[in-house]
Amino acid sequence: MAFAKKYVGIALVTVSSAWAADRVVGANATLDIEPGARSAALGSATMAVDGDYLGLMSNPYQLANVNYAWASFSHTEYYEDTKYDFASAVVPLGEGQGLGISFSRFGADDIPYIKEGEPLPEGSNYNTLSIADWVFSLTFGRRITDRLELGIGFHGLYREMDQTGWGFRGDAGLRYRLVDELFVSTLLKGWTSSATSWESGEFEYASPELYLAASYGLSVPYLYGKLNLYWQGAELLHREARDMDYETDESRGKRVWEDPLDWLSGGRGGIEFAFDFGLSLRAGLSSFTSFQSVTAGAGLTIAKFVKIDYAFESHPVLSPVHRVSVSISPYLFSHSPRPGATEATVRATKVLTEESEETDAYEEMERVSEEPAENSIQETPAESTPKVTATESSTPEKEPVQTAPAATQTSAPAPTPIVETDDEVLE
Repeated sequence: MAFAKKYVGIALVTVSSAWAADRVVGANATLDIEPGARSAALGSATMAVDGDYLGLMSNPYQLANVNYAWASFSHTEYYEDTKYDFASAVVPLGEGQGLGISFSRFGADDIPYIKEGEPLPEGSNYNTLSIADWVFSLTFGRRITDRLELGIGFHGLYREMDQTGWGFRGDAGLRYRLVDELFVSTLLKGWTSSATSWESGEFEYASPELYLAASYGLSVPYLYGKLNLYWQGAELLHREARDMDYETDESRGKRVWEDPLDWLSGGRGGIEFAFDFGLSLRAGLSSFTSFQSVTAGAGLTIAKFVKIDYAFESHPVLSPVHRVSVSISPYLFSHSPRPGATEATVRATKVLTEESEETDAYEEMERVSEEPAENSIQETPAESTPKVTATESSTPEKEPVQTAPAATQTSAPAPTPIVETDDEVLE
């Protein structure tokens, strides 16, 4: 409780200080970088993607469905040796709630520079420096009802550049299940306002922003998998958040109440087909206004406790980006999924298997019912063997059958003539 009061107090101080701060665009923009390869391959529609525990900063309410502890890691290399490393861990806190912790670094190392007033060095004997943004996040998700889920996140940022700075932002989101596989969600980013304090004494902030997203899943038994669709809309409140025109380097687009179609064009989305055996194929657009923003990727689940994802992201101006992420569950490494958990969901292939087993059962019943009839046919000659003539019993191939008449002869009145006849034939 004291921990929560501390963060609420910090949030209130941040909000009250924002009145005397400079409003800017993109304060703490590092918090908006997409870390997960799965969501990146789906056009970065992270708000709509469930089960990607690298996207906790945009999707905190997914923690309401955490069944096991997961540790996730991702690595991305941008242009000019800029790297982004992200790590997260999620743990369930009972049924219907979970906690997530994440840590990331975005920056570049070994950047050559020359101090003011110094001559140019000879060769490659330059002074070097590093710049980086360090982010620490704490997120919490809880199921309110069978259809409604809540998520809250707090993010802290430390910036190390030509001058140091500190940043802070609080997010809150809701997700609602309309029908079985149709979800709608909303995220209020920066409900505490996204604020940054620099070493020089300057204080900046960005106003809160509201997002909408939706997802839909459709089982496809004949293809042994499931088709998932994801969509995330553009920001609702500010023009600064619209899609970027890369040719003029200006923001464009209108608010949803001014032009809904224009607002929809500023969104992003993706499509995913997840096979039952663990392979997933993905594609998307990070901006509906440009086909040059296409994304693609694939994922593989190994033995239910290891998930490996890859994403390719193109860009209209900059170089393409390759992203890789890995998730591991220590519990599932040594235990089977609990009944009723997402990892233990009965697949469509099992339904087909059950039908085949039923068919085999009917075939087995028919075969068993036919076997007594065949046995009765084979036993009938054995019972009537004492009445067989000497000519029919004289064939050597019928010798195994003679054991049955021998047992019958004990009660027969005159077995001797049949035995003598057999001996004469054998001689």
